[in-house]
Amino acid sequence: MSTEYLAPDRYAIAAQEDRSAPRTRIQIPASLRASGGRSFTTIVHDLSLGGFCSAAINRLHPGTVCWLTLPGLEALQAEVVWWDNSLAGCAFDNLLSPIVHDNILARWRGDSIYRNII
Repeated sequence: MSTEYLAPDRYAIAAQEDRSAPRTRIQIPASLRASGGRSFTTIVHDLSLGGFCSAAINRLHPGTVCWLTLPGLEALQAEVVWWDNSLAGCAFDNLLSPIVHDNILARWRGDSIYRNII
């Protein structure tokens, strides 16, 4: 077996181990729609500036473009990175603003601190 064949798998594993943004475990009801499919209700189980993990009973293939709609926000485009046992890990096409991220967490964790741009 050549090392060229193994390189993408090694990169994918390393990328998952070296995430640039901390993930916060949370439970947020949301809507998820894969490209070419209908939206379905999901629960976001963790969230970071760069992506999320949510429930997805039907298999979502890595590389699939999808849109996550959180309550009160417009749909956020992402790409499926992995799917395992009814959970999908996705990376946002554009990082969440730290202000938006903090406000989402504050709302769903019950914090009362909301940040805004001054």
